[in-house]
Amino acid sequence: MPEAEKLETASTPMVKSVSDSTLEAQLEPPLAPTPAPPSFKEGGIRGYLIVLGAFSALFATFGQINSFGSFQLWYLEHQLSNYSPSDISWIGSLQLWVFFFSGGIIGRLFDAYGPTILLALRTVVYTFSIMMTSLASRYYQFILAQGITFGIGSGLIFYPAVSAVSTHFVKWRATAVGIVVSGSSVGGIVFPAILQRLFNETSFGWSVRISGFVCLACGIFTTLTVSSRLPRRKPGPWIDLSSLRDFKFMLFCASAGMTCFDLFVPYFYIVQYAGAHGISQAHGFNLLSIMNAGSAVGRVFPGLAADTAGRYNLLLLLSFSSGLFTLWLWLTQTHFQGLIAYAVIYGFFSGSNNSLNMPCIAQISRIEKIGTRIGMAALIGALIAGALLTRAHGDYNTMIIWTGVTLLVGSALLLVEKLVLNRNPLAKV
Repeated sequence: MPEAEKLETASTPMVKSVSDSTLEAQLEPPLAPTPAPPSFKEGGIRGYLIVLGAFSALFATFGQINSFGSFQLWYLEHQLSNYSPSDISWIGSLQLWVFFFSGGIIGRLFDAYGPTILLALRTVVYTFSIMMTSLASRYYQFILAQGITFGIGSGLIFYPAVSAVSTHFVKWRATAVGIVVSGSSVGGIVFPAILQRLFNETSFGWSVRISGFVCLACGIFTTLTVSSRLPRRKPGPWIDLSSLRDFKFMLFCASAGMTCFDLFVPYFYIVQYAGAHGISQAHGFNLLSIMNAGSAVGRVFPGLAADTAGRYNLLLLLSFSSGLFTLWLWLTQTHFQGLIAYAVIYGFFSGSNNSLNMPCIAQISRIEKIGTRIGMAALIGALIAGALLTRAHGDYNTMIIWTGVTLLVGSALLLVEKLVLNRNPLAKV
């Protein structure tokens, strides 16, 4: 094989995954030698514009998803006041499930058609979903617009945008992708602040429409700036049944599934929890923004530390810490200052957790099916949390204990996975 062709193959991502660090997971296989210098110039005006365009894509998509706690509280007090928290959480949970589930499908479409068509389609679908949400007044309308259609639009922009960035960087790929995925947390800081201000000063419909115009501008900018360096290629098979016979892969699926059962629960319920303990709505929205600020730092941290400490070692520590601090701080704190501490700490650990899942999967197996399984876990977890809250008649302790325990169980399964890979508990894995 000619040397140029080898370099091209080494820099081609396999886009089939589902989390913020999808592309970080698609580097070289474990124990591979250091890659040769790329056959193209990295960065430059074009490369930086692509990073900025992809950043704006995640700002508008996951930024809105991470802000669902703002909508959860509003719906509970206004349009959907006759519904339980569990019923309302279906909307946000469906966003996550559809988003995760679409990863394998959209990844294959990216291989065949490149990012531009998908990003243009996303801009239409995503904006349409937000505008329809602004007009919704009944439960099923919110499910269709903000749950299903919103999730499809998010997937159409997230995967092509992040995938395209990796084709323009090799040596600095992890740094570029780390900057891009931090856009989701920056959006999670900005959107709750915007919505809280608009909800109080104008109607719900215009509040949502204004956020939709912001997302439309981001979508247009992303479509115009993001491109792939590589030629189109025939996508692989739609289903890989061999992954179901891979014990290490299935064990990690169990661990990630238990973790993702409740990883997003604090984002959904922190605003509502604050209000139930006499904290003002403005401070409740601030807690959600603070949690996303911690997540922004946490999403960049793994890329800097994982190569030194080991991906599984670091993910185990982060998952365990997420559960520990949920039981220690969220369960015991009812004052604003204490909840600030929890929001910062949990945001950091949960953001880091999100960024390391896919690199760990790529270290042991192929990743086509992980998105569906994690998405199903995210769908079920928030619903169970809401049902527990309803059954306890507004007592949050049961829900918080459930959240913390499932995170700890997920970390225990991850410890088993680490020992399966290397029996030395101190080894770098």
